[in-house]
Amino acid sequence: MLRKDLKGIYTIWLRDVKRFFRDRGRIIGATAQPALFLFVLGTGLSSALRFIGGGGSTFLDFIYPGIIGMTVLFTATFSALSIVWDREFGFLKEVLVAPISRTAIVLGKACGGSTQAMLQGLIMLAFAPILGVRLNLVNVMELIALMILMSFALTSFGILIAARMKSMHGFQMVMNFFLMPMFFLSGAMFPIRNLPTWMDSLVRINPLAYGVDAMRYVLIGPAFQAFPIHVSLAVMAILAAVMIAGAVISFNIGDG
Repeated sequence: MLRKDLKGIYTIWLRDVKRFFRDRGRIIGATAQPALFLFVLGTGLSSALRFIGGGGSTFLDFIYPGIIGMTVLFTATFSALSIVWDREFGFLKEVLVAPISRTAIVLGKACGGSTQAMLQGLIMLAFAPILGVRLNLVNVMELIALMILMSFALTSFGILIAARMKSMHGFQMVMNFFLMPMFFLSGAMFPIRNLPTWMDSLVRINPLAYGVDAMRYVLIGPAFQAFPIHVSLAVMAILAAVMIAGAVISFNIGDG
């Protein structure tokens, strides 16, 4: 049974990754918006907001990890849309009757979605030399590790929502309700220290804020660090465990 489940996880992962590479329009679309933030907003405001920098950092350096986080957030969560699509067109029923457990199906989808989000994040990393953002091999490896953890946690969150949704329009509306506040309260565009009490409370319950803060620490050091790095890693790891467990439970008690 374990061998069949592992093969099922790999097959579902491979299907999602192949669909990602074949959908060039999706890749371009998911890259265009973050690139617009970086090249237009980031570059345009860097000269006006140089005082924000710590240790010689510019506003562009500051928002760069936030834009990577935004890319991972939207790609990871919306990758779960394929579950709703497969349910509407009957493919999910065929998967559910396959001789593998529903847990394997969830893990396959989570691995596929997190791979897509990580690849999209790597595309944003490729912009670093063009933007003048300083990176070294150690930075890149640390950022990739953080993106993998963030991607898995956020993809699992998307799967948890998609497991109970019956229409693509409904899924998109629900996800937008969560995603925009998560992005704006993540510290992607502004420092999250010394905020008003009500906003600080919202930031602290936003898991994306911990991921962005960790990536910013890797890139520009502790100048704007809001949380200890071990706290950020622990929060993301706990989120990943809770979300994947919730997705597995939701799939196992659902009717497909």
